[in-house]
Amino acid sequence: MAKAKPFIKWVGGKAQLIEQLDRHLPADFGNWQDATYIEPFVGGGAMLFYMLRQYPNINHAVINDINPDLTTCYRVVRDNPDILIESLRDIQNAYLALTTEESRKEFFLAVRDRYNEKNLDPIENTTKFFFLNHTCFNGLYRVNKKGLFNVPFGRYANPLICDETTIKADSRLLQCVEILTGDFEATFEHATNNTLFYFDPPYRPLSDTSSFNDYTKESFNDDAQVRLKDFCDHIHQAGYKFMLSNSDCKGKNEKDNFFDVLYGNYKIERVWASRNINSNASKRGKLTEILVHNYNNTKKIASIDNFQLEPYYVAEEIKP
Repeated sequence: MAKAKPFIKWVGGKAQLIEQLDRHLPADFGNWQDATYIEPFVGGGAMLFYMLRQYPNINHAVINDINPDLTTCYRVVRDNPDILIESLRDIQNAYLALTTEESRKEFFLAVRDRYNEKNLDPIENTTKFFFLNHTCFNGLYRVNKKGLFNVPFGRYANPLICDETTIKADSRLLQCVEILTGDFEATFEHATNNTLFYFDPPYRPLSDTSSFNDYTKESFNDDAQVRLKDFCDHIHQAGYKFMLSNSDCKGKNEKDNFFDVLYGNYKIERVWASRNINSNASKRGKLTEILVHNYNNTKKIASIDNFQLEPYYVAEEIKP
């Protein structure tokens, strides 16, 4: 059976960090009975699909995003995969039949204009979302202050717009997933006894020019970061577990203690990640990110504690 994976490209996607994130989960998470998994900022869903594949004890998952077009994509993939595949196949065939860059760019701009009219049914909206995601520059999703998608045309020779195998695999996994659209705090009411929250919010920019959290017309500034921390306090006080990712501002500027102070009452760890969204390839590379969680015993620590040296054997001397 095909492996479920993100059906769209997404800036800040966690595919490259999955193994590190898994090692920082609660040590006993795999043994939780009837676990609930909640992602208030689902984005591309790399962590979501990994968790649903890896942990069959998750019997209910809740995802949320403030971007209504993104959550519509998840609902369509979950509920109408065959209709979506047919629609994507049609637009892919029409696009790939064009033989010049000029004609493809014209096609792209026409689809972008239609998408920005915001009066589409869920299937057409999702079809155009997928198309733009796979044919725009760098696979970015960015909107202006009016909420209009404004990423320019990308020059790809043979983009895979209709990935039938992935859509069907994702649809199967999404059957146990509740999909919300709105503010991250609304996810709290869906928590149960054994609940893990994973937060992957818009990252705090490392410089004035590095900000890329324009996924919606609403910005996610420092006040929003503080509000998110207050929500984590609420989760902690209610007895639930959480893990949170964000940029490591201190790694860029050792005097920037924003997160170290903000999450000072929790465990903060740093992991290596790759930066891939800069338009200048020479400015991409490795940097650290922070992981914050409200539990002490992680899978990483448990694996170290359980490590035992191989027995030391001394062969008996064989006498003639």
